[in-house]
Amino acid sequence: MDFELTDEQRGLVDSTRALLTRRSSAVRARGLIDTADSFDAELWKDGVDLGWPALGIAESDGGLGQQTIDLALVCAELGYGLAATPFIPVAVAADALTTSTAENKSKLLQLISEGSLIAGWAISEFGQTWGPAGIGTVAQPYDGGYRLTGAKANVQHADAAHLLVVDALLDDAPARFVVPTDTPGMRVSRQQTLDVARSYCDVTFDDVAVDEAALCATGEQAQRAITRSMHLNTVLVCAELVGIGQRLLEMTVAYVKERNQFGRPVGSFQAVKHKCADMRIWVQACTAATYHAAMALDAGGRDADADHAVSVAKAYVSDAVGRVTGEALQLHGGIGFTWEHDLHLYLRRARTGALLCGDAAFHRERLCHLLESAQT
Repeated sequence: MDFELTDEQRGLVDSTRALLTRRSSAVRARGLIDTADSFDAELWKDGVDLGWPALGIAESDGGLGQQTIDLALVCAELGYGLAATPFIPVAVAADALTTSTAENKSKLLQLISEGSLIAGWAISEFGQTWGPAGIGTVAQPYDGGYRLTGAKANVQHADAAHLLVVDALLDDAPARFVVPTDTPGMRVSRQQTLDVARSYCDVTFDDVAVDEAALCATGEQAQRAITRSMHLNTVLVCAELVGIGQRLLEMTVAYVKERNQFGRPVGSFQAVKHKCADMRIWVQACTAATYHAAMALDAGGRDADADHAVSVAKAYVSDAVGRVTGEALQLHGGIGFTWEHDLHLYLRRARTGALLCGDAAFHRERLCHLLESAQT
């Protein structure tokens, strides 16, 4: 595959990097700690002006009609800048609406692309595996509509979302619903997580009544749609981890060049050079695996190809970024352990991202199942 950026993609990357640099997004993300704010609203507004929420939405629905790889490029920059925005949940929810049968999906997509509507995706549940097998929330037909009962976990920025795409079981089969977050009986509570600069929420459905139009996919269509959302969400999380790895590498190289010991920069010592070289190799491999997975989604073809590429990327990136953060922390020495240094904020987000969408062990097991299926 060709990993060279087009002029349009280069412009997208450069404009995003310039915005995040100008906004000092790491500083602004730090300012969200211990506040009720879910994300940096001013940064998101500027991102809307650049077209972030419109990227993956079709032009017919008011979007820019770009592909997964373009979303991944933006995510890498957001990770690099430690940006606190709802970009990933909005992108995944918009993609889910695009493939749904929701009656008002064009209007919703138009509002998302304009930045006036924030949407999210709720699938993960407490103590359950990642994916359709872990869905326990139940939808039951009731008086011309449905009632939802259950709970979702780790829903990004649900406390700021206007609606959620909710995956549930209807007659023991997967189904998708579009549910406004102000629906009676629906409770959203923010979790306390390792990533202190981002909002993750628990969402509880206590006999929540929705009308018939809320159902947007059932059966086999819902199964395919959920798989698509899983793939997209996983690739975007990997892309964010790529950006974090790139930033940690740059921070570390810059630090060892200026930190003196025994009369010379510690970066001149061979052992330190080896560690930095290892970090660079891991980051480059993460980048290749992630962009290959994004291109596999864009290429279509067999579902098994996308399954394989996405799981390879998440398994590798989750482990490799963990090694990058470990080396960065060690090479920064004592300063890396302080609250005042930004290193721990990147480490927190990296460790959290490595667990989202299934950890490395989950995706290695998934790859084994794919291999077994291919041989039968």
